[in-house]
Amino acid sequence: MVEGEEDGSPLFETEVAEGIGRIWYKLHALSVFVGICGIWAYRALHIPNAEEEQEQGQGRWWAWIGLFGAELWFGLYWVLKQAVRWNPTYRRTFKARLSKRNNLPGVDIFVCTADLTIEPPIMVINTVLSVLAYDYPKDKLSVYLSDDGGSELTFYALLEASHFARTWIPFCQKFNVETRSPAAYFKESHASQKDVTEAVEWIATKNLYKEMENRINQVTRFGRLSNDIRKQHKGFCEWNVPSTSCDHHAIVEKLIDGRDENATDNEGVVLPTLVYMAREKRPEHHHNFKAGAMNSLLRVSSEISNGAVILNMDCDMYSNNSETIKDALCFFMDEDKGHEFAYVQLPQRFNNITKNDIYANCLRTEYEVEFHGLDGFGGPLYYGFPVEDVITGLSIQCRGWKSIYFNPPRVGFLGVAPVTLAQTLVQHKRWSEGNFQIFLSKYNPLLYGHKKIKLGLQLGYNIYFLWAPCSFPTIYYAIIPSFALLHAISLFPSVHSIWFAPFAYVIGVTTIHSLWESKKVGYTLKGWWNERRMWLFKRLASYPFAATDAFLKLLDVKKLAFIVTAKVADEEVSKRYEKEVMEFGSASLMFIILSAHAVFCLLCLLGGVKKLVLDGTGEMSSMLVQLTVTGAITLINMPIYQAMFLRVDGGCMPISVTIIS
Repeated sequence: MVEGEEDGSPLFETEVAEGIGRIWYKLHALSVFVGICGIWAYRALHIPNAEEEQEQGQGRWWAWIGLFGAELWFGLYWVLKQAVRWNPTYRRTFKARLSKRNNLPGVDIFVCTADLTIEPPIMVINTVLSVLAYDYPKDKLSVYLSDDGGSELTFYALLEASHFARTWIPFCQKFNVETRSPAAYFKESHASQKDVTEAVEWIATKNLYKEMENRINQVTRFGRLSNDIRKQHKGFCEWNVPSTSCDHHAIVEKLIDGRDENATDNEGVVLPTLVYMAREKRPEHHHNFKAGAMNSLLRVSSEISNGAVILNMDCDMYSNNSETIKDALCFFMDEDKGHEFAYVQLPQRFNNITKNDIYANCLRTEYEVEFHGLDGFGGPLYYGFPVEDVITGLSIQCRGWKSIYFNPPRVGFLGVAPVTLAQTLVQHKRWSEGNFQIFLSKYNPLLYGHKKIKLGLQLGYNIYFLWAPCSFPTIYYAIIPSFALLHAISLFPSVHSIWFAPFAYVIGVTTIHSLWESKKVGYTLKGWWNERRMWLFKRLASYPFAATDAFLKLLDVKKLAFIVTAKVADEEVSKRYEKEVMEFGSASLMFIILSAHAVFCLLCLLGGVKKLVLDGTGEMSSMLVQLTVTGAITLINMPIYQAMFLRVDGGCMPISVTIIS
């Protein structure tokens, strides 16, 4: 028994979803699969012959075969997605039992930043301050900031944070502050809500923070440091040698030494260790993006603190739960199961999501449903979706380790979601491209993970790895039925045919289930509709580029490029985002594709209705599915029509895009 422990009680419990709800879901899934098989059977048994081709129009055979292929893909992909809905698993920790232990391990926290122009220093240090203030023994806590840009402005901001931490950490401890990012805390908290004593300290601490914020923002706008600032710390001498973000020597500066008995906060309590690191980067050597930064952090930390546990996070994801470390340790330090776990994954949440999540950035279905399913097969992907880490997690799991998905009642981390459509599409292009590259590589989970991880986990990985190629059947389905409607060519069964039943059942039941699932995880009805819209937009304008670039990379035609998603937006863009007005505003190729498709569907709908109603061409009963599909797509595209023809603000569709479309 561990010293200081009263008994060997487990530190966490696992609950596997059971009961009547799971039985109903499995019956639902089985019935939908039967319906999908019915659709496949209809396509296979009713392939147009030469006589039908002549009667109903040239090209119907090719359109039919293409739809058959698309429906095969959709059906198989639906089956793939059932893997993560079959066996959801939930976890609960017992931190009170952990607190009885004396041997808590050292924890090293790695925070990574790459470019101060899109990851502002003030945002970075708010993340750093939030983890410095964790409810954990400070002598066992070390925080490392990896600055891949090698900027003296970021170093200066971290130096300012090291001073402010002496006030901020005891303030959080004294008043049980849970939101430990100063910017987020002072935004949501007010002095009028406090008693007199706390209000006085609240005002004083906020003033100190605002003064620090102003100094950091001022030098960031100015772009360089004054000589007086440079004299504040010997570390600024590292920038006496000319350097750029892509060409600089290695820098390691310890701003707070937790082993120094004089490194204390304003209450005399020892502070955590705080280290700035900028690894060496040279143009002639590939730096391997975030993976390279992590390797450097591991080497540096092993010489300074060598913590037994590592918390890895991005600079835009601040801590929102002071006990996150303790939650993770409940899994690692459990006597019965702890030796099986390599990492604990928490969901990625955002503090700037609008009420109806206009760009579907929060990924609630993935985090509230699918990742719990992955946990049932041995654990989630490492770090969720960002591509740089997925292979790492897969490799760890293939060596026999398990991972844990922990979704606590109080969100562990909060970040900044993209506030424009372009940012969201580019972000998903990067994610899906990287994931598809893994699918095409030797690390494909079906090959690399064969007999090493459970089949359910292999299938679960491929749900995300196949985002990019999902674009092609979606594009086909979003164009061909509408085009056939315009020419009164029927591609679906008549409502009077028995074969109409599987189409109606699958479309109806999956839509109802999607609505129910979205409501269950917290979406509004409009939020669900926004998610449907972004599902289509990403498959039309984001994933095709990802798939193409992945194939080109495979052929060694295109050099790999790393795109960091911007974390800041101007005031007008932010206002439109808060009002849930979709942002266009630039002549992007992605927007040209979306707007051209929107105009195409509108014309097909109007032309098809004219032929059916006014001209009497074709039968309404045999065109109902095509009318439904084209009509739904047209409704989804309403923000595009508004941006093209009605809006005059800075976020409307550029006139050049409208003309090209």
